[in-house]
Amino acid sequence: MAEFVLALQRCDTTGGPLAGEHSWYRGASPAHYDEETRRCLTALKGRVDTDRARVVWDAALCAEWCGEPVWFHGDIASGNLLVAHGELAAVIDFGTSGVGDPACDLVIAWGMFSGDSREAFRHAARQDDGTWARARGWALWKALLNLTGYADTDGERAANELRVIEAVLADHDKFA
Repeated sequence: MAEFVLALQRCDTTGGPLAGEHSWYRGASPAHYDEETRRCLTALKGRVDTDRARVVWDAALCAEWCGEPVWFHGDIASGNLLVAHGELAAVIDFGTSGVGDPACDLVIAWGMFSGDSREAFRHAARQDDGTWARARGWALWKALLNLTGYADTDGERAANELRVIEAVLADHDKFA
């Protein structure tokens, strides 16, 4: 997975669409979703550790992207990965791809990996601390948003979003 992310980042960006509305602002600053994230934090008080989550979110906002824009996929998730014989065979659904900050492509670290596999992905992806801080912000935003929608209607999905949130918070505690 990390090899795919790095290969995508090495592609020529000439003429590539900049992050924006077409990519649901993935590849841009997570600040685009600041108001929505803060509404979710208010709605989820008592269900998640909103104080810790707010610290993670604020760290993501402070870690501005200062690098050259690179290609990002924008929706690297298990449903967009094709696996054959235990190996990544293809990545599909490039509808949100564009040129900008690659942090959004690291969200899979908390959605699909855990423990040693997350550490291996982090090491192999070779991204700086600021990029990881923004990636935690992207993962937190999405999990909070989903949890807000599922908390009272879908226990299984809510439990998965809570797992992602806790993993993001723990990761921040470990690396911040």
